[in-house]
Amino acid sequence: MRSIASRVGWGVATLFGASVLAFLLMRVLPGDPARLAAGELASEEAVRARAADMGLDQPLPLQYLHFIRDFVTGDWGYAYSIGTPAREAILGRLPATVELAILAFVIGVSVGVSLALLAAYTRRRWVDVVIRGLSSLGMATPQFYMALILLLVLSQGLGLFPGPEGRLTPGLAEPPHRTGMFTVDALLAGQWTTASDAFAHLILPAVVLAMVPAAFLLRLLRSNLLETSREQYMLVLRAKGTPRARSYVRHAFPNAALPTITASGLLLAELLAGSILAEKVFGWPGVGSLVADSVLSKDFAIVQSFVFLSALIYVVVNTLIDVVYGLVDPRIRSASR
Repeated sequence: MRSIASRVGWGVATLFGASVLAFLLMRVLPGDPARLAAGELASEEAVRARAADMGLDQPLPLQYLHFIRDFVTGDWGYAYSIGTPAREAILGRLPATVELAILAFVIGVSVGVSLALLAAYTRRRWVDVVIRGLSSLGMATPQFYMALILLLVLSQGLGLFPGPEGRLTPGLAEPPHRTGMFTVDALLAGQWTTASDAFAHLILPAVVLAMVPAAFLLRLLRSNLLETSREQYMLVLRAKGTPRARSYVRHAFPNAALPTITASGLLLAELLAGSILAEKVFGWPGVGSLVADSVLSKDFAIVQSFVFLSALIYVVVNTLIDVVYGLVDPRIRSASR
């Protein structure tokens, strides 16, 4: 109980800090949001009236309290830059980001774990050097640069994948909306052509987003596997004649994977929060591109709600990681009692 209470306390503190940061950051940026909402040609009286409607004429502490109250009750404000409620705008774009994040997460974890096992298991130095080189390349290459390279080579040059045209080929009808994720909705409706087209549009942005998670998990897990392989119980397993591959997969990997679980959860939360650069380059209509446009137009409602929602995702994911930790490692359950 003490451990759970501590996690909840840290979660509340994180949410509070993120909300205050987003609230103050948008107010120190240059530009008058009331003027932007009212229009450049609006009179001073109209601007003041718009500021009153947006609550900008009130003291900052009172504005913050209203923001928290409204968010909890489901009123996330009105996005003047696009002319819709902020809650509707964010939730309408969220399925596109979730669909992209899930595929990027699967690719990143699969590639990172597979290459880490290969690097730690193989006795050939050149294989390890090549894998570490790929890891450094994935960590160092900017996402937007890799996105442009893939578009130039695989889309325009070879024509293997669609270009930066969004989630579907122009002219192709969207599937019936059930989850908001086009591949899932198309499969549920039996629209195989639409599902295939939606998946093809997902691949390049998902690969770009998966680069950093794959490289990070590769480095982390490889280091932990090499350290675990030197433990006494691994030497005992080899002395008993246990096949080397089996000892790595069944014994070394579960013990070395604990830090990787934490890192994977945080990377998933980051992907779910949206990737602005990748979404902008590929024309992906997700939350990241929406927030980028909202920052430029200084749309309080979108940015504040997004930051608060992102912090909430991180807190929830961290809590789930703690639970998974306890399930994987009994020592953690014993220590928390």
